[in-house]
Amino acid sequence: MSEETTMTDTIPTTGTRTGYRDRHGVEHPFGDTAAERQVRSDDRAHVFHSWSAQAKIDPLPIAAGEGSTFWDYDGNAYLDFSSQLVNLNLGHQHPDLVAAIQQQAGRLATVQPSMANDVRGELARRIAEVAPGTLNKVFFTNGGADANEYAVRLARAVTGRRKVLSMYRSYHGGTSTAIALTGDPRRWANEPSDPSVAHFFGPYPYRSAFHSTSPEEETQRALEHLENVIVLEGAGTIAALIAETVVGTNGVLVPPPGYLAGVRELCDRYGIVYIADEVMVGFGRIGEWFAVDAFDVVPDLITFAKGVNSGYVPLGGVVISDAIAARFDDVAFQGGLTYSGHPLACAAGVATFDVFERDGILERVRDLGSRVVEPELRSWQERHPSLGEVRGRGLFWALELVRNREAREPLVPFNAAGPDAAPMAEVAAACKAAGVWPFTHFNRVHVAPPLVIEEDELRRGLAAIDAALYVADRYARV
Repeated sequence: MSEETTMTDTIPTTGTRTGYRDRHGVEHPFGDTAAERQVRSDDRAHVFHSWSAQAKIDPLPIAAGEGSTFWDYDGNAYLDFSSQLVNLNLGHQHPDLVAAIQQQAGRLATVQPSMANDVRGELARRIAEVAPGTLNKVFFTNGGADANEYAVRLARAVTGRRKVLSMYRSYHGGTSTAIALTGDPRRWANEPSDPSVAHFFGPYPYRSAFHSTSPEEETQRALEHLENVIVLEGAGTIAALIAETVVGTNGVLVPPPGYLAGVRELCDRYGIVYIADEVMVGFGRIGEWFAVDAFDVVPDLITFAKGVNSGYVPLGGVVISDAIAARFDDVAFQGGLTYSGHPLACAAGVATFDVFERDGILERVRDLGSRVVEPELRSWQERHPSLGEVRGRGLFWALELVRNREAREPLVPFNAAGPDAAPMAEVAAACKAAGVWPFTHFNRVHVAPPLVIEEDELRRGLAAIDAALYVADRYARV
């Protein structure tokens, strides 16, 4: 699945791949400047990009991808250490997923949601088989944002309440309720959207809002804070609490011991539906089918997307507990989507389960995470004064970069832009120049490669990030 690349001082090219195939199936050599110019022209003239000032961006045209690598039109190879948007769990152009989509398209390309379909039903069954507790029903959506929208709608319907609690330092999607749930700055420009959302501080031991001195103390104080929010917001008005099991874009924040169990207990005590947002960390990212399994908790609803089929065709959903599903046995659920459980998307999802089981994906993620990634990243703290903290699990890690370790001053300010963000932009540019496409957010570099990455590719990518951190070190005060 992967191509060999050679690390140099500039972006490397591959030694074996010489070109790409266009949408007509015609092979072209790399270096086709006319094709690249056309891609850039069409994009800049007609594509309106998300979360961007349109005149200030210059998207890189991508010609091909395979395994953990993608190529631009000049043949420059990049190890995809962001898995695109942390969704390409099985890598680019996985042959099993491509074949499943092709075979399904040749047999039945689409069917409306009210009809039964073999791959839709099989995928729902296989998701239910690996879900915890009695979460046995699946409502399919088109992605993660609408999965969270529908989870909230389910919670409101069964409780008769309106309010929803969510964390600061979170991202739940760009649609109206999902963006209101979001705790990061992307929410600000979209307010007001859903006014029935209240935010609370989740645990973050490195930058504790509770002045905690240990993970255990962080858990205790964070739960005390959460209960205070529940009481002050009016427990009888709260339909649901939604939390990313491991906070994703906003820091790869792994919950300290006992925190999620405490959330579960508070939700039970006050009759609140517990929604686990696993859009980013579900389906193997930390070495579990669902990340809640690593913390021994069973939520009422789990939302998913991304890794369920690596985004080859848009797909998301809500896994629903028997207790909640039963409330709609005789009362219609007021919701639906034209493309819910699309056969092409579900076919790729079924193939994903086959690949995970055949190739031992969960086991290899746990192995690579504990044997390769964690010891390597932690060793960097000895030589990089800009590296404040390393945290993560499986193939999902964050490097928090600082100007001063003792003061924990971030390398760049919160929500930095323009010149203020320059140090992180330089770190990212150094990674790209070494042939690694990084995931950066605020003052952090995240490590989130495809779960199928080969060990030599993983080590090569880590070495490139290690070298790029010397750029950040120039800004650090020892």
